[in-house]
Amino acid sequence: MDLRSKKKLAARTFGVGLNRIAFNNDRLEDINEAITKRDIKGLVISKAITIKGVQGSSKYRLRKRLLQKRKGRQQGPGSREGKRRARLSRKREWINRIRKQRKYLISLKRLGIIKNDDFRTAYKKSGGGFFRSKRHIRMYLEENRMIRKNDAEKEKGREDGL
Repeated sequence: MDLRSKKKLAARTFGVGLNRIAFNNDRLEDINEAITKRDIKGLVISKAITIKGVQGSSKYRLRKRLLQKRKGRQQGPGSREGKRRARLSRKREWINRIRKQRKYLISLKRLGIIKNDDFRTAYKKSGGGFFRSKRHIRMYLEENRMIRKNDAEKEKGREDGL
């Protein structure tokens, strides 16, 4: 018994694809006798023909990936789109760097590791973009004997607490 034409008629009647039309195997005789759209609608009401739901996309993989991203993973160079500057602007990069440097210098001054005039010199240089990082500041202070070696070791231990 060929029911392809009935399947097409049902699909056209309800505006769905052929794969969403399912026939009840016990009622194939009734389906074969149907010739009009009204007959098809009656068979749907009596559950001889069923229309399957739309197959959606699973969110499982997406949620799993988001969970990993929240942990800071899956952010490597292969996942990045756009240039470095598109992800973090030069200005924002500068702001982050200068805040770290200033906070570091202030903590050194507060702990009495550097003198006030040395602090002022380093602070001004920092604002002028002289230093690349906190480590560069520490190197500069040690080279110019603005910070004593034993104080530097104490400061290194305290820095971990910052």
